[in-house]
Amino acid sequence: MPNHTLTRSDLCDTLCKKLDVSRQQTVNLVESLLQEIANALVKEGHVKISSFGTFHIRKKSERIGRNPKTGKEVMITPRKSLSFRASHLLKESVNKRI
Repeated sequence: MPNHTLTRSDLCDTLCKKLDVSRQQTVNLVESLLQEIANALVKEGHVKISSFGTFHIRKKSERIGRNPKTGKEVMITPRKSLSFRASHLLKESVNKRI
């Protein structure tokens, strides 16, 4: 199965066809939706989309890592990472298509 990246443009094209609205309206819709998700993540630290899944921001502590080329130990600074946990409905939907 070849890899395919779902782009913003793909989303806009699909919405444009399904909703029978202008391309610019779908571009605005997709951008607004993605910005709303990003803003909520920054503000709340998590976003739950019912029947789809939950995005979480996790805080990672400072830790010691190792440079794979040199083997030298280095300090990795604290940071935040984004994780996603799929809902059981999304998991079931994906597994039905196998």
